[in-house]
Formats: sequence, C-alpha cells, structure tokens
Amino acid sequence: MKNFLSKVFTKKGKIQIEFCQNNLDRFLNEQTVADYGKFLANPGIQYKEYECLSECKLCKQTPYAKVNGQIMNAKDSRDLLNQLYDELK
Repeated sequence: MKNFLSKVFTKKGKIQIEFCQNNLDRFLNEQTVADYGKFLANPGIQYKEYECLSECKLCKQTPYAKVNGQIMNAKDSRDLLNQLYDELK
C-alpha cells in the first residue's frame, strides 16, 4: 500500500535554475534584483549563478535562465520572473 501511495502522491523535486552572471548584469535593475531575491529564497528552488553559460547570442538579446536544463527566455526580466513562478506551480 505504501508503494502505491508514494507513486500516486509523488513529491515534486526542487527546480534547478542556472543563471548567467553577464545576463543578470545586463537585464536586472534594483527593483528586479529584490524580486528575484524573494523568489530564490523559496525552499523548492535550487539555483546557481555562473560567470557564463555559453549562450552569448541569446544573452545579448534577452534575459534567460536554464530551468532543469532547458533554456527559458523572456522579453524582460519581469516576464522571466513570472515564467519562473509558473514553473513552481
């Protein structure tokens, strides 16, 4: 019975998010930095900031992050944050 319940009610794992430091420097401002800080304090999120994620063409055009290994980009940093919140649901 325990195995059946654990399969039906599986816990959702932590979301793994990777950020490019250059991209963050380019697209974040004081207000969005505070908002991202609140978001990243969530215990369901594990994140890491790298100096570069080797996505230079994308990095120059739009804010992005790698979420569970998949690239997620947005029109601005607020839109990216909203998309990241959607991933938690």
